Amino acid sequence: MRISTAIVAAVSLAFVTPAFVVSASAQTYPERPIRVVVGTGAGGVGDIMIRAIGEHISKTLGQPLVIENRVGGAFNIPAKACAEARPDGYTICLLPGEPVTYNEYMFKNIGFDPRKDFKPITNIFFFTQAFAANVSLGAKSVEQLVQHSKDKPGTLSYSAPGLSHAQYIEHLKKTEGADLVRVPFKGGGDAVSGLLSNTTPVVFLGLGNVMAYIDAGTVVPFAVDGEKRSPLLPNTPTLRELGYKGDITRSYMGLFAPAGTPDSVITTIHKAVVDVVNDPKFQAQHVKRAVEFVGNTPEEFAAFIAKDREAAERVVDAAGMRVK
Repeated sequence: MRISTAIVAAVSLAFVTPAFVVSASAQTYPERPIRVVVGTGAGGVGDIMIRAIGEHISKTLGQPLVIENRVGGAFNIPAKACAEARPDGYTICLLPGEPVTYNEYMFKNIGFDPRKDFKPITNIFFFTQAFAANVSLGAKSVEQLVQHSKDKPGTLSYSAPGLSHAQYIEHLKKTEGADLVRVPFKGGGDAVSGLLSNTTPVVFLGLGNVMAYIDAGTVVPFAVDGEKRSPLLPNTPTLRELGYKGDITRSYMGLFAPAGTPDSVITTIHKAVVDVVNDPKFQAQHVKRAVEFVGNTPEEFAAFIAKDREAAERVVDAAGMRVK
């Protein structure tokens, strides 16, 4: 029996179509808006920056970024939403470091696997943190602050959202005899209020939260946590310059995708985002936000996370906060 050429062609096409469709889909991505789960509230620096980046890359990709702010649960809620999203390239996530480094050591059940459930895309930026105090204390350096705390024992309190930054101040207490008491951190606004009212006159807080008050002369900076000095505070040393050798896990906002997202999609998003982040004009527009742009590769970001996770474990253990 002879089989017609048309039938053979149809059968052949049936077998090649799936591969063709996959290839075409990869070449035309994205074909609809991309949802971005943002692990901070609307109006925060992370939210502002991803919206600014989105304005640029929507022109490159031809599709808008739709921002979805998800907060709560020590950042576990947005991270879980990211981990459970379909890995089709139409959900990406902007997360701080805590859910992918610290939280597995500090909570019994975070609802996701930080080592397996995400695909790193790039670290967009670090938040520069500043060790500072109310000018009324009269201290202009770490040494003077330590002495002031000794002169007035039991009267000075501090606020520090980052555990490794709190550990630096605890280090001053152990090695220099500083007399400072840590108070619970409720949020950047509360910390700034305590700083300005002198109820909690010492902070290790995001530079963006206190820069206006430093410029006004009501707050004095002692140090920043970066590997290099902030361009906003060129005369303020880093912790490393002050001789601190302990772990410093810096605050950052990184871009992730759910595990299983195609590499071609990761490459497309990475290039679009990094082209914006590494643009000197874009950086100059946002330098006042006290962020340090990174824009590294997915491989570099993954290596950074692995190293940062090891440091986070040491910090948690040193603070005696590991969950049993």
